[in-house]
This record gives sequence, structure tokens and C-alpha cells, in this order.
Amino acid sequence: MADVSYSFRSIGIVRSSLRDIHDAPNQASEGAPEALLEIDPAFAPALHRVAPEQDLILLTWLHRADRSILQTHPRGDPNTPLTGVFATRSPDRPNPIGLHRVTITAVESPTLLRIAALEAIDGTPILDLKAV
Repeated sequence: MADVSYSFRSIGIVRSSLRDIHDAPNQASEGAPEALLEIDPAFAPALHRVAPEQDLILLTWLHRADRSILQTHPRGDPNTPLTGVFATRSPDRPNPIGLHRVTITAVESPTLLRIAALEAIDGTPILDLKAV
């Protein structure tokens, strides 16, 4: 298989009280704090009709992930059998793309969205937003 590279342009950044990956819960439903999605002003027109109470799929680049990991113990439990990362939701993987279903709680400005619980840490690059 040919080694092909692709490039992505971040459309924004996550602002969160989570600063360290070790403090982040595995899933948003496990006590993650609310967060802000700070979108690059060049993409403000793409937010047209994004509104509070709307659910979106947020794609992030988990920039602090270990891209060399191919197998892991799910949920970090050494008593759980070693499993290939493609069969888990581990952030450590060859292409660490985060997939998050988020709920908009407020549109604070043309480029700032407040969302309910998000497990991504502060500074996480945003790749895309999609309607559910």
C-alpha cells in the first residue's frame, strides 16, 4: 500500500477547563465539563443556522495522542485483554481523529459556540462540524 499523506486545515480550537489528557474522562457523559468551540472567523459563514439545542458531530485532531500505539487495554484497564485500537475508542491511534456528539447550549458570538460536556482538552484543534 502506498504511503500517502493528506493535510487538514483546522477550522478552530477547543477551549476547555481540561488542561491535561490524564484529567479528561473517556467519554463526555463521564463528567466532562462544558467547553467553547472557537471557530476561525474565516469560517463564520459556515455556522449560519447553527443554533442552541442543536446536536452536531464534532471532529477533532487529538494532537497529544501517541500515534505509534496499535493495541491497548480498553479504558486503560490492564485486566482487560489487549485489543487493537480500531476496535476501541482510544485516543492513541495512527490517525487520532476525535469523534464527539455535542449539543450547542449557546451561540456566544458569530464564531464562539458553547457546548455541553466535551472530553477534549484545551487547545484541541477542530477539524469539522457536521449536522447529526
